[in-house]
Amino acid sequence: MALTADEAFQRYQNERERIEVAARGTADHIARSAARKGLTCEVTSRAKEVSSFKNKIERKGYTDPWRQITDKAGVRVIVQHSGLLDPILEVITGCLDIVEIQDHRKAADNVDRLSYPRLHIQAVMAGQETDPDGTPYECEIQLRTEAVDLWARMSHKLLYKPGVAPPADVSRSLYRLVALIELYDLEVERGVQAMSAHPELARSNQLLDVTEQVYRTFTDHPYSRDLSHEVVDVLTQAIDDETDYSEKLTRFAEDFRERLERAYADYGPTSAHFLAHGRYLLASQPESLIIFERLTNARFRLQTTWEEGELSETMLTDMASAWGTAL
Repeated sequence: MALTADEAFQRYQNERERIEVAARGTADHIARSAARKGLTCEVTSRAKEVSSFKNKIERKGYTDPWRQITDKAGVRVIVQHSGLLDPILEVITGCLDIVEIQDHRKAADNVDRLSYPRLHIQAVMAGQETDPDGTPYECEIQLRTEAVDLWARMSHKLLYKPGVAPPADVSRSLYRLVALIELYDLEVERGVQAMSAHPELARSNQLLDVTEQVYRTFTDHPYSRDLSHEVVDVLTQAIDDETDYSEKLTRFAEDFRERLERAYADYGPTSAHFLAHGRYLLASQPESLIIFERLTNARFRLQTTWEEGELSETMLTDMASAWGTAL
């Protein structure tokens, strides 16, 4: 039975918090699934603002607003370049129940259209959150490259005024930007492919990118990327197969999630240990995940590699203490 506009609005206010929890869980689920495949991406989520929900009902004149507003929750997945869109699309379709895919990248009417091809997925959200009737919540997932995301946010500010055509000079500028974005994406993809011919250069970057993605499911606190590169360059020597390690690290984070959450709470960037004593520095860094995993599964090799890499012994003993492991 269709809800009236007022009933739908009231229901959304009552259930928004639950929808937001489901959206966060879905974003984390996508990030972990991508990391398991060795793909790096930025995944964010949000529940629609209550005022936006109300405005959309009024603007669209829906007859069944609760069912017709399908973007109550939104997840955005941003990849480095366009060559990663299909692989990340495959990850999403493999880890969620898909309702609909809107892929306009090859549509004929995109040749001279003032927009970037839409790539959206309507999916059932991950986790156990359901509405009071027991129906799982859905979300709209947007897939974009970094360049397209920048263009979309900028063009939204300039153009988003329903029923009003943009000035000719603004339209012309945005057409030119679309072309530049396509070139930018192609050049980034070419650069990444060229880098893959030099594995000694790409190895640490790829490992750090995947590790950071999993680490972000625990905290979004800023960290020192320079320190990360210094430490990860050494840690790669304690890992045999980076191809399989992405999945191994992701599984480790899932299996030890509660223990990791306690370690970051007790020794991470906002902990009393760190703030009062300035120690446990690496517990505020993504590479801490690799250290904890190696302490669990290859402790002696990690210790030998650490010594050969001439890193501070105190940093490793601090991490072993945080993990409850003796060296």
